[in-house]
Amino acid sequence: MPIYDKPVRVLIRDMIFTLTPTSGQHFSKDAALEWFAQNYPKIKEGTISAHLIRFSTNAPSRLHYSVKADEDLLFQIDGAHFRLYDAATDPAPIHSKSDASASQEELVEPIEVQSPSEFAYESDLRDFLAKNLSHIEPGLQLYQDEGITGIEFPVGGRFIDILALDAQRNFVVIELKVSRGYDRVIGQILRYMAWIEKHHAESGQSVRGIIAAREISEDLKLACSYLPNVSLYEYELSVSLRKVAVDAIVKQNWGQTTV
Repeated sequence: MPIYDKPVRVLIRDMIFTLTPTSGQHFSKDAALEWFAQNYPKIKEGTISAHLIRFSTNAPSRLHYSVKADEDLLFQIDGAHFRLYDAATDPAPIHSKSDASASQEELVEPIEVQSPSEFAYESDLRDFLAKNLSHIEPGLQLYQDEGITGIEFPVGGRFIDILALDAQRNFVVIELKVSRGYDRVIGQILRYMAWIEKHHAESGQSVRGIIAAREISEDLKLACSYLPNVSLYEYELSVSLRKVAVDAIVKQNWGQTTV
């Protein structure tokens, strides 16, 4: 339900054409946040950031949002600056996975032999869990608001793998590691949790974290022993096969030769 009489996707349009009335001009993310603070102060920073990505034709993360055909308005210069999209000179807008660059960098982990029980890519694990959050705990649901989802949710120039809400409508920040989870992920998830609590959560709404990996290191277990609001999960892939029965069809003329 929109907070104001217009949904955020419409307010973003108003902001874009106010800050960039003519082609060639650009604006910063800070300027967008200031515009909303002055005109629509109830709209949260995370919601504004997500909609900027949604309207940016060259932002791969827009694929996780409900992008409409008339929302190809911005070109993301870098993580903090935007300009109007120019169809004559800019690349075609990203509307599908095939449009996105295949060379997107993944977070680098120590090189390990890939196990047949793990996902090939972190994005595969993310997409599976985003559709099956009940595998983690009952009542856990993907965060959604006005066409924005909790997949790759923007937080201060970085992205949460999955932002979810539990059965009590409290926020759950989920950080994923396709292979082994090391203790350095603690700083990452705590930063995300603090950002959500400071910039996105309502008063009285708590934030906790979940780290999911194929294998949790002993160092990570030790570090989390001091963090009661961060839970650890290990996943395991399994494949089972069953033989499919096929009805045999015997033709009466099998073996007969036609002259």
